[in-house]
Amino acid sequence: MPTKTNPGNHFEDFEVGQVIEHATPRTVTSGDRALYGALYPTRFALPSSDEFARGCGLDPAPVEELIGFHIAFGKTVPDVSLNAVANLGYAECRFHQPVVPGDTLRTSSEVIGLKQNSSGKTGVVYVRSTATNQRGDVAIDWARWVMVRKADIDAPAPETVVPDLADVVDPADLIVPEGLDFTNYDFAAAGEPHRLGDYSVGEKIDHVDGVTLTDAEHMMATRLWQNTAKVHFNTEARDDGRRLVYGGHVISLARALSFNGLANAQTITAINAGAHTAPAFAGDTIYAWSEVLDVAETSAPGVGALRLRLVATNERDETMTLRGDDGKYADGVLLDLDIWTLCPV
Repeated sequence: MPTKTNPGNHFEDFEVGQVIEHATPRTVTSGDRALYGALYPTRFALPSSDEFARGCGLDPAPVEELIGFHIAFGKTVPDVSLNAVANLGYAECRFHQPVVPGDTLRTSSEVIGLKQNSSGKTGVVYVRSTATNQRGDVAIDWARWVMVRKADIDAPAPETVVPDLADVVDPADLIVPEGLDFTNYDFAAAGEPHRLGDYSVGEKIDHVDGVTLTDAEHMMATRLWQNTAKVHFNTEARDDGRRLVYGGHVISLARALSFNGLANAQTITAINAGAHTAPAFAGDTIYAWSEVLDVAETSAPGVGALRLRLVATNERDETMTLRGDDGKYADGVLLDLDIWTLCPV
């Protein structure tokens, strides 16, 4: 009798061009906002305050962009990365419109690349995922690549297809939320006086504070997004018997910590690239620093775009060193995330 349970896809189950419609649609609630604030030390004014958001032309206040991303990402896990070794990176992510309580997100993915690893035991699967809301409008889309185990190591390797992904979302393609207006921006309420022109390309900002990871919090967060990847929950899923912290949990911690120095980088409008450069585990203390990579204008009143490299480390690095002399990531670097944010000019 055929089994009714789903063991998840392994590397040999994927084909380039395959389109997967993911279960389960998920309605965003004010509870998501509250739990996000309980899990991460976020203080950005725009998603925190209805009054501040109305003053910036958005009503109601959107939830944090990463809430929408985590929910949409979580939908893909049972079909794409349930049997993953690790999520490796992101590219070409754009937030098309704010997500607000009451929105229902559903996600589909297209397989855009495959590459078996030299060991023959795993391979890299590239997908492009799209999250839509209850009106069928695109809310978020992104590409990512993930290392997935093979169930049958004797299964033949597929033809190698590695997609050509842009290094950065062109500023002209950034999507500014409809109605966003920073001409009457309340700097006192936001918490810092710094405008777009106060940041210089090449400037580095040490966000100072740290947060120690716990298994309870990262598993709660991962369940909140209905992310079912075994490595985050089951100590038998890894040879070392440790639960791997969901990379999105590290992203959200680093983004929240970046408030100190970047309080006016109110919204993430794109993720240009991202890499989880080393695993994170309970007991690690997460710190963050940012480097200004670029600045750009937008057509929205009073709104500029600030491109940042957001780096998370598992130890305090006051030198803010990304790579060593050998070109490899420096010891302690966990996350290298390249993002566009919107801030007042």
